Amino acid sequence: MAKSVYEIITEKIIGKLEKGVVPWRQPWTHSNTVNWKTQIPYRGINLFLVDPGEYASKKQILEAGGRIKKEELKNSHLIVYWLWKEKEDEETKEKKAFAKPFYYRVWEINKQCTGLESKRNIEVFHHDPIEKAEEIVRGYIDSPDYTFYSGKAVYYPTWDRINCPPLTDFKVPEEYYSTLFHEIVHSTGHQSRLARPGITTNGVAFGDEVYSKEELVAEMGAAMLCGVAGIDNSTIENSASYIDSWLRTLKKESRLVLHAAAQAQKAADYILGETKNLPIR
Repeated sequence: MAKSVYEIITEKIIGKLEKGVVPWRQPWTHSNTVNWKTQIPYRGINLFLVDPGEYASKKQILEAGGRIKKEELKNSHLIVYWLWKEKEDEETKEKKAFAKPFYYRVWEINKQCTGLESKRNIEVFHHDPIEKAEEIVRGYIDSPDYTFYSGKAVYYPTWDRINCPPLTDFKVPEEYYSTLFHEIVHSTGHQSRLARPGITTNGVAFGDEVYSKEELVAEMGAAMLCGVAGIDNSTIENSASYIDSWLRTLKKESRLVLHAAAQAQKAADYILGETKNLPIR
């Protein structure tokens, strides 16, 4: 029996994870979240910890001749980074590598500091829409509302609304659809649709297990929709990297990928209209 697109995508993701993946990159450029000094975008969970902007540590700010506004001194933001360490197993005496999280504090130089200038070089990209991907978006008959403002990709369950940076903010058009698909998959978890705990549970905190598992579902679902649209070859590497970053918060429990894939398939089927008896809103 021929494999489904869902099975093929799941196998590709697992294969990438087993080989090791490059660090996740944020694919849009306008108003993204960067280190002010280097202009290198932050990755992984940091994009959920800080809003779009240019951030610098206190040392970087002072060395560049800037100052943190007095009223902003206590309003710093946390940036998380991972260091790989080794620990010897007491029974086998084998050394095992594990990632340990650390953090440092940063301030947004345009809003919280004085004496520093933005280093942004805003680019706009012009792409033709990818029709198959557009068909998937249009075909989501029970969809939430959409806005397309630069800077942040997010689904708001309370308002049942998605914001995705516009197509012109992406160097690669396929990554625009992957990003939009990610948020669309989140929206299927709404109480009026598939009612997933990652969306419906009150008081879910960033980085906790329920939140992290929902991120796996959303990215697996996005990868599957990219497969249906025929653009997965351009997005699969970044999807695997993103999934890997969340697996770290779940202690590398790779079996969760298969669980997320099952939930993601339900979400993708819902979006594609392959679910019977859609709820009436």
